[in-house]
Amino acid sequence: MLSVISYPVFGFSIILSLVFSASLFPVDYFEFRPEWLGLMVFYWTFRAPAQFGILLAWFLGLLLDVLEATPLGVNALAMSLIAFLVLTVHQRLRMFPMPQQCLMVFLLLGINQMLVHFIKQTLGADNTGFEYLWPALTGALVWPVVCVLLDNLNRKLG
Repeated sequence: MLSVISYPVFGFSIILSLVFSASLFPVDYFEFRPEWLGLMVFYWTFRAPAQFGILLAWFLGLLLDVLEATPLGVNALAMSLIAFLVLTVHQRLRMFPMPQQCLMVFLLLGINQMLVHFIKQTLGADNTGFEYLWPALTGALVWPVVCVLLDNLNRKLG
């Protein structure tokens, strides 16, 4: 848990994650793109649970729904679920070493991706298979860089 939260870093990281989520990615590698907003929800709920909660995660998920033109509420529900799950384990999560944190990021982002995939399948999407879990894996691989970078920025600017 951070002692001081830098709100400009918070705002910039959220805006940047929304831009990365909506940015064009090469078509061949689109399914490997990390779930950037899910990573930010995980990070800020993990580091500042008193300031960042389920309601803010829901609102950010709603913004992602609008940006991606998905059915309204799909990502909002998934992001609020990530925030809820991180809030339930954030005390234990602080004690985990980085590889174990990466595993938790993979599990929680995987739950996020499964929920979004299930809702889209229910609404009539036709993609099958487990390709929807690639963003969870790449997000877990990017987690150490994101965590260290945001921790350092928070310490310097906070």
